[in-house]
Amino acid sequence: MATEPVKAATEEPTIGRLVADASRDISTLVSKEIELAKSELKVSLTAGGVGMGLFAGAAFILVLAIIMFSIALAYFINWNGKGLALHWAFLIVFALYVLLAALLGFLGVRSVKKVKAPERAIAQGKQIPRALKGK
Repeated sequence: MATEPVKAATEEPTIGRLVADASRDISTLVSKEIELAKSELKVSLTAGGVGMGLFAGAAFILVLAIIMFSIALAYFINWNGKGLALHWAFLIVFALYVLLAALLGFLGVRSVKKVKAPERAIAQGKQIPRALKGK
């Protein structure tokens, strides 16, 4: 919204004109504050989405890895009966996958903790009533 130029100093603005100008300015201020809040929320939601994606990735990797790789790794540790007993081999594989899932879960929690409220918009919104009162 474009603002209109100030008229010559000799003309006194009417009360109606002052009210219209104030209404327009308040409307512009409120719409800009809403835009700021939306942009800050978008950044926070992106960080939350990344965290949720990491959680989903942790679950997906855990399931696929257990199904596709566990048996092969356990038999490799067993080495056709010449290595560790088969039950110990499967227990080692299980422990490795639990550690991997814990790491991915930890990274997901760190990313989700980055989600914040739109602090700047809230702070500026709190200043609006004081500005309207002329403070």
